[in-house]
Amino acid sequence: MITPLYIASDHAGYKLKTRLVRYITNSLKLEIEDMGAHEYDEADDYTDFIVPAAKKTVDTNGRVIVIGGSGNGEAIAANKVPGMRCALGYNIEAAELAMAHNNSNGLSLGARLITEDHAMAIVKKWLETEFSSDERHVRRLKKVADLEIT
Repeated sequence: MITPLYIASDHAGYKLKTRLVRYITNSLKLEIEDMGAHEYDEADDYTDFIVPAAKKTVDTNGRVIVIGGSGNGEAIAANKVPGMRCALGYNIEAAELAMAHNNSNGLSLGARLITEDHAMAIVKKWLETEFSSDERHVRRLKKVADLEIT
């Protein structure tokens, strides 16, 4: 079982987030903490929900699903948190490889770019995929973690 598991969105991802919470809870039988937005408000900013969710994910060694219109801004914001490895989940294979090769602890979805059914399939694959402990993937992740860009 994957714990802890978090989810967050802005207004553009609010409807899909609500649907995914039901799917994850009822169909996948997993517990998930909804970190907001808790209502549709076009004036909200994704950073207000995504960054706290990413921080909590890193602090608890959990996983997070973040959702926006395209998922791009959400992934960028989440990845500002040290220790976060949030990947765009634009299809099932991308989500699977994000976990298997990159040990992603975050999955970003674009609600305007995929259907609810596709989003559910992407999330299911990401959640059921385990990180490959192949030496090359471990080595590459260590190099990324050790990067100091000036």
